Amino acid sequence: MLQEESDLSLIIAQIVQKLKGSNLYSQLERQAWASLQRPEIKLESLKEDIKEFFKISGWEKKLQNAVYSELSVFPLPSHPAAPPEHLKEPLVYMRKAQGSWEKRILKSLNSMCTELSIPLARKRPVGEQKELLNKWNEMGTDEPDLSLFRPVYAPKDFLEVLINLRNPNYENGDSLSFRTHLGLIQVPLKVKDIPELKECFVELGLNIGQLGIDDSTQVPPELFENEHVRIGQKVLAEQDSAAAQQYIRQGSPTALRAELWALILNISSQPEDVLYYEQLKTNVIQHDLLVDSLIYKDVKLTASNDDYYFVFEDYLYQVLLCFSRDTSVLSHFAYNSASPPKSYIRGKLGLEEYAVFYPPNVAPLCFLYHEPSKLYQIFREMYVRFFFRLHSISSHPSGIVSLCLLFETLLQTYLPQLFYHLREIGAQPLRISFKWMVRAFSGYLATDQLLLLWDRILGYNSLEILAVLAAAVFAFRAVNLMEVTSLAAAEAVLADLSTLKKT
Repeated sequence: MLQEESDLSLIIAQIVQKLKGSNLYSQLERQAWASLQRPEIKLESLKEDIKEFFKISGWEKKLQNAVYSELSVFPLPSHPAAPPEHLKEPLVYMRKAQGSWEKRILKSLNSMCTELSIPLARKRPVGEQKELLNKWNEMGTDEPDLSLFRPVYAPKDFLEVLINLRNPNYENGDSLSFRTHLGLIQVPLKVKDIPELKECFVELGLNIGQLGIDDSTQVPPELFENEHVRIGQKVLAEQDSAAAQQYIRQGSPTALRAELWALILNISSQPEDVLYYEQLKTNVIQHDLLVDSLIYKDVKLTASNDDYYFVFEDYLYQVLLCFSRDTSVLSHFAYNSASPPKSYIRGKLGLEEYAVFYPPNVAPLCFLYHEPSKLYQIFREMYVRFFFRLHSISSHPSGIVSLCLLFETLLQTYLPQLFYHLREIGAQPLRISFKWMVRAFSGYLATDQLLLLWDRILGYNSLEILAVLAAAVFAFRAVNLMEVTSLAAAEAVLADLSTLKKT
């Protein structure tokens, strides 16, 4: 009991410390001073009167949402004496593996710089700055020669690293279960079984209404849809982040989704947010990084060729280029097993960069947000809350290692014949599903279905549903998969997920 109280006190102190550096704290401070001029504020009951003023004026709700937002990304509880690296990742072998992976990426980048005789970072000449500024909203029309630039890594490279992960303290003898030998992931992490998943995702039960099913044309809207929309509107009127997160577990109405996601992520477009985005844009204009070319090539190879996302090509460049300059993102490395390498511009220290490019998980957000600074804020928050876990090695339940293990465990346990069949023909299921999970199904599901999936990620504050969906896809196509005789045939059966209904 004393330990729990101590942990809670520590959490409160850390959240208070973080909020003190926020714009909200300054606003609350100004409002508190301004309220002293109000006649209802009495000196003898000053504290209670100001608290009541905050409650009536809506500032209490904003503070609650800010605290709730911080709790959503707060690291898992650990021992008070644990060193900082344990907060990033408690398992030593995971930290070492992540460190080795980062060195491999940096080596690839440095060798590319050497081969092409280009720097990691440089200041753009004035003429080049003006040219980029003039075409900022039309970057998709530019066709630079990027043939010499190669991707730093592909999903299959990352998967091979995860497959080779081993816990040196774990006995790899004959005592291992048969199931352990079947899967590609060979690390002993605790993942949920079906009963635990049912308890966790209780709102996804068959007896509970779901957008994507119960709002179809065959179902009268008065049975579910109308009431669900009405509740959603009430949640938005209340401006309660926790209520919005609970509500969205059953899916969000299309018309309310943009506002609901912003409420859950505690994003509001303030003038200072727009100004911050413009500062990032200025940094992009002034400095050219190697990662810019990699982002450009990545978007050209993926979103530009996608039937859903090609129209947002300019938005993608703007958001991802600004993201690569945003030093506020560095704060998430406190609970990320990864560490940001440093690059320097002409010998000047201070500009922190993480030298990897980011999969275009930003693309689906373009359907919801059309104002660049708002789109940027949402993407940044989605990345530092969720998507970074798909690109770093850790033991976190929402980390890519745990997701891979959860996927294999579900398939081995509940579809053993299918799993064994695919394994025997050299079509390990994880080799097919990994690319879906590492990109959160972006580019694989139809956009409306993808957004319904991401509703649940936000609603449950977890990526575990990605592994559940990946296993469900195999279950859905099980009959056809049992007839294939090669990896190529299995991939062909699962090549098009755009016709699948997520819910």
